[in-house]
Amino acid sequence: MLLKIPAVLSKQQVADAKNALLAAQWSDGNITAGYQSAKTKNNLQLPSDSQVAHELGEVILTALSQNNLFMSAALPSKIFPPLFNCYQGGQSFGTHVDNAIRQVPGTPVKVRTDLSMTLFFSEPDEYEGGELVMEDTFGSQRIKLEAGDMVLYPSTSLHRVTPVTKGRRLASFFWLQSMVSSDEKRSILFDMDMAIQALRSKLDDSPEIVQLTGVYHNLLRQWAQT
Repeated sequence: MLLKIPAVLSKQQVADAKNALLAAQWSDGNITAGYQSAKTKNNLQLPSDSQVAHELGEVILTALSQNNLFMSAALPSKIFPPLFNCYQGGQSFGTHVDNAIRQVPGTPVKVRTDLSMTLFFSEPDEYEGGELVMEDTFGSQRIKLEAGDMVLYPSTSLHRVTPVTKGRRLASFFWLQSMVSSDEKRSILFDMDMAIQALRSKLDDSPEIVQLTGVYHNLLRQWAQT
């Protein structure tokens, strides 16, 4: 399942974040690349111990914890702390797949990467190129969202970032381990949750809606791993 989540951050939050990012000290993006992706990765990245990265990461995680669409789609168990990258001057990231397991720096915590996320800080008209291109069962998708919007997609997807030929593309990227590891099962639960919420917005609670809600939770109970 690929899902665009609008307005994760407000325009003011985006503006504040961009100011902080532009003033930060950047490093070579290969600091977090695996063996294969290091061959095709050409960008800048904030070090994981950056104070700016830590502060902005907390802002993002707080916003996501209050975003019902994200919580319904992702069913998060563990989230890897947000990282931040910058593409400019022709930089790009060739086709790759994300590492299956990520260890949170400085801790023994390991996160299975079920879902990947990219949160945009630059408006689409502020740079040329820089599309996030994904290939999966849902076909080929080219993603370039408004600042503050986020895309959520399976970490099993082959994906790449096209060269940024003009301007600067600022974004946050990170991963999560879902309570439901199967993308197919998460999609079923998400569709059911959205349908139940739509029914509730049109109708008072009825025995049928209560029954459907029970089915949702019984499926989640069977499939979830906490």
